[in-house]
Amino acid sequence: MECENRTALHEFVLMGIPHPEGLHVPLFLFFVIIYLLTITGNILVLLAVGSEPQLHKPMYWFLCHLSILNMAMSTVIVPKVISGFLEGGRVISVGGCKTQLFFYHFLGSTECFLYTVMAYDRFLAICKPLHYYATMSPRVCLCLSLGAWLGGSLHSTLETTLTFYLPYGTRNEIYYIFCDIPALLKLACVDTKFNEMFTFVDVGLVAMVCIVLILMSYVYILSTILKIHSVEGQRRAFSTCAAHIIVVMTCYVPLAFNYLRPGAQDLLGRIVAIFYTTLTPFLNPLIYTLRNKEMKEAMLRLREKMNHSEDARIDPQQNVTI
Repeated sequence: MECENRTALHEFVLMGIPHPEGLHVPLFLFFVIIYLLTITGNILVLLAVGSEPQLHKPMYWFLCHLSILNMAMSTVIVPKVISGFLEGGRVISVGGCKTQLFFYHFLGSTECFLYTVMAYDRFLAICKPLHYYATMSPRVCLCLSLGAWLGGSLHSTLETTLTFYLPYGTRNEIYYIFCDIPALLKLACVDTKFNEMFTFVDVGLVAMVCIVLILMSYVYILSTILKIHSVEGQRRAFSTCAAHIIVVMTCYVPLAFNYLRPGAQDLLGRIVAIFYTTLTPFLNPLIYTLRNKEMKEAMLRLREKMNHSEDARIDPQQNVTI
């Protein structure tokens, strides 16, 4: 298929989610509220970990990176979804589309690598407790986290370059909620079988390797927990892993549903995409706070500090008034 006009395309139109006119305002408010709560929740996680010396552990170091990823992923996707409910807000420049595609795959693959690192951290903490702090030294934690970010950037650079190396014609309507590779390939005016196969293998390989490593870690973790004679000991060991298991499932289940089935970017696919690009970053800080005793206590102390700081700021004004 030859291009009709290779120089005419300067922008794309994100068609988003089809909805009745009556849901226009409710959907706009829903995404605005979710975005604000996502940013607030993840900032609170960072503040809680930073303000509590007892949380300066490898597990919470990686949790801080996850919070940064959550905020970044939400910022890459949700504001453009919100603008789609405004007049002319669906239009995105070609440069903006490239940027969104790059950062979506960069942050998404980095998150997959980070979940794998977090599973390895839990494996060491439960299966090799005597060697844990010697193995997970600050330098090792830094190298593992930087490796996750670097791996994500290399993966995304390759995918973005191959996608936008293709020529595009005059068709510019992307029937999805953001610029993603399968939706863009439908607009290319050349044969895209190589790109489709490469994306399937590349994305599938990243996901499969991460899933296998995570499963291997938890097989060893489960076998170790079952050897603990104390029920309380088993409960405490499992509770340290429960939050991570839940967030991994909330990430991988919708991703697998969307990318490993035919017609993945249909209407149902667009709805599922909202879950892992919008709701997962919102749910992650809630899951880690509600399922982790140390985080709950840290959040309560952070609230007390904030209330105390507010009282200290108000009291001098009251004294002056008196």
